[in-house]
Amino acid sequence: MATTIIVPRLGWSMEEGTFAGWLKVDGERIKPGDVLFVLESDKSAEEIESLDAGILRIPPDGPQPGDKVTVGQVLAHLLAEGEAVPEIHVEKTVEVASVVIAPPITSPTVQRKQAISPRARRVARELGIDCNGLTGSGRNGRIRERDIRAATAGSSGGRLIPHTNIRRTIAARMVAGVTQAAPVTLTTKFDATNLVALRNQFKAADEIIPSFTDLIVKLTAVALRQHPLLQAQWRDDGLFVPERIDIAVAVDTEAGLLVPVLRAVNNQTLRQIVAQSRELIEQTRAGRLSADQMRDATFTITNLGGVGIDAFTPILYLPQCAVLGVGRIVREPAVQGDRIVPRDMLTLSLTFDHRVVDGAPAAQFLQTLRICLEQPAPWLIA
Repeated sequence: MATTIIVPRLGWSMEEGTFAGWLKVDGERIKPGDVLFVLESDKSAEEIESLDAGILRIPPDGPQPGDKVTVGQVLAHLLAEGEAVPEIHVEKTVEVASVVIAPPITSPTVQRKQAISPRARRVARELGIDCNGLTGSGRNGRIRERDIRAATAGSSGGRLIPHTNIRRTIAARMVAGVTQAAPVTLTTKFDATNLVALRNQFKAADEIIPSFTDLIVKLTAVALRQHPLLQAQWRDDGLFVPERIDIAVAVDTEAGLLVPVLRAVNNQTLRQIVAQSRELIEQTRAGRLSADQMRDATFTITNLGGVGIDAFTPILYLPQCAVLGVGRIVREPAVQGDRIVPRDMLTLSLTFDHRVVDGAPAAQFLQTLRICLEQPAPWLIA
């Protein structure tokens, strides 16, 4: 009996995704566990494995790489030897023009317009685009949304970069961070001279070399243990305070801003944090990060020091109640006693949800973190 291959639901809120392409070919024998295709959803690209065995039969009019697909949509079948291919009903959208009746001596004629997807038709209607004469990029010249938007961009003398699922998800989460919460940002500057010196000692010892972000992650966990409300989450019936400290670290990629999560940071050594961080960053930039690796963080750190930013206003990642922004390290004159000496200074920006935490507790957390960062060595062995 034929086994149906459908678009799986990768997350509880997923309704559609982007089909990235088959990794097997039509007619190939499939074993359980073989990776069949890649599906992009939210912020990740997932390799979808087969649960069954059989001969893969892919319909010629199935989705192409880059096409939108819906959860539950039939993509192909796995068949036994000699089994017939079941018919897959693929939606075809064709508009039929009105019947034009010529003088009595002629017959009624029916004119067909070019095939166009429902989404493309809706966008064309919203933008006032005439689809007649457009060249479609879909199968058999079918007009797709991207064709409509490209035509619009062409008319203004620019170019349109179509939204990806990742870009839409980032936009939605950023908007939620300022519309569904009560965000407030506090900033403080601290003396990072000892932090810089400590990292240089790691370099000189030719040991595992943590990044500044790795050091800040570990010391942030120390501060969160003392101020657990800074990772509380607003819920209708009260505040939920996670027991574990899972810190997300923002990573800039060509696909957009992704936030892999370092798990149980409070229970890990600095060496373990560095190893986990390197592996996650490598997977992120290679596009191999799974959705599970970006879920359920309790706190987020985003570092823009590498691109020359001193201070900024980070945006909350709900349901988290706080996010820490890290600026660049700058050599500045500082007063020590009666002397002015050069010191390495760094600015931290903490955005927190005022529904969950008041200003004083948030400031106390930032003060604790500053103390840990200014004298990092004792806290790193805690």
